[in-house]
Amino acid sequence: MHVTGTAPPPAPAPSESLAAPAGDPQDPSGSRHARRFGLPVATALVMGNIIGGGIFLLPASIAPYGTVSLVAFGVLTVGAIALALTFGKLAARDPRTGGPYVYARGAFGDFAGFLAAWSYWITTWVSNAALAVAAVGYLDVLIPVSGHRWTACLAALAIQWLPALANFAGTRYVGAVQLVSTVLKFVPLLLVAVGGLFFFDPSRLGPFNSSGHGAVGAVSASAALLLFSYLGVESAAVSAGEVRNARRNVGRATVIGTAGAALVYLLGTLSVFGTVDHQRLVHSTAPFSDAVNAMFGGSWGGWAVALAALVSMVGCLNGWTLLSAQTPYAAARDGLFPAAFTRRRRGVPTVGVGVTVVLASLLTAYNYLSGSGKVFEVLVLVTTFTATVPYLLATAAQLFHLVSGRADQVDRGRLVRDAVVTSVAAAFSLWLMAGAGYAAVYQGALFLFAGVLVYAVMTARRARTARAGQHTA
Repeated sequence: MHVTGTAPPPAPAPSESLAAPAGDPQDPSGSRHARRFGLPVATALVMGNIIGGGIFLLPASIAPYGTVSLVAFGVLTVGAIALALTFGKLAARDPRTGGPYVYARGAFGDFAGFLAAWSYWITTWVSNAALAVAAVGYLDVLIPVSGHRWTACLAALAIQWLPALANFAGTRYVGAVQLVSTVLKFVPLLLVAVGGLFFFDPSRLGPFNSSGHGAVGAVSASAALLLFSYLGVESAAVSAGEVRNARRNVGRATVIGTAGAALVYLLGTLSVFGTVDHQRLVHSTAPFSDAVNAMFGGSWGGWAVALAALVSMVGCLNGWTLLSAQTPYAAARDGLFPAAFTRRRRGVPTVGVGVTVVLASLLTAYNYLSGSGKVFEVLVLVTTFTATVPYLLATAAQLFHLVSGRADQVDRGRLVRDAVVTSVAAAFSLWLMAGAGYAAVYQGALFLFAGVLVYAVMTARRARTARAGQHTA
């Protein structure tokens, strides 16, 4: 780990994109089905991955704290935008596939890069299993599947494999599915977020602070529930190699996508607060359904919201499945992951997608067939820690570039502004990590350092190959 005393190994030139170009021998069939993302699809990838199914329960989750939770939302949004701006700066400097992995390795060397890749990969496949299981709950509203364990398990597996098949079909189809699913899920969300303002009744808001703590304590407590609402801000950076004009578009897509998600979050939550009575909202299991019913009458809101949530989660799985393969692909190209992860077809690292969906499927099946979700819940909680490790390493890499004083890496005219933004992003990353809780940090650290053994094996293999090459020469 090259932090002090020695200079880090030079990162590959930014022009050496890790995305296989048309006609690349690694991707012989990629010309027709592999397509680089433009700004709209890259933005949809960010927004779609940030906004999963959790938003449909979010207003009820924070209602017990009162409207002070909206203040927490505002504070977190500032942190998320700062993180988005930091990723934009890093991607402009090094627009290659891999995101935080690329930034950490370029600044601190192989070991830091490996930790970023390893922790991010764990996050993706465990989170995919969690999303599929949660999606079955929404599917059950439309088609009863939860009554039998095998039926529910098969439904969860189908929900995982459909986005995986879209990924196997190529980046062209991944982008199309992501764009369509993002549009479809935002229709009902915007209906409540914007339409709810016309039915807004301040008397339904309830108390400003009903937590029983002071204002600062209430903001911190509600923020603990909201902290992970912005996971996914790194989506465009991780797939930078598949984004056209990545130096410019990754940063724009990250900031626009994060700001768009924040706007939907804030307006949607505010509208639900103002259309559903506070006491009812505290105990609601479908707050957006209650809001639609309150706005237009009837009981069709439950079906509409369940369908929107299902579309949201499938779209989220589509994007996360691609991301789950991109970071191992970048690490494998550098010899830090098994070489099989470098195999691509139609613009997609197919081995990475396949391994990830198989691991997530095994975890999903274990969740249903074991009869106890305790281990599964622990693993999901662990991902709240592992997801923030790459964020912290990426912001540390940006601080490294700013403080190192290298004129070729830093815009002197914006040094103070960039330093402030990066410091806010670093504080936000630490806050995310602290919000995971003691148990998640403890167990997440075990998962993280289990990767050290993998790193030892991969490093030893590289050294052995290098020695063999020297003897041959």
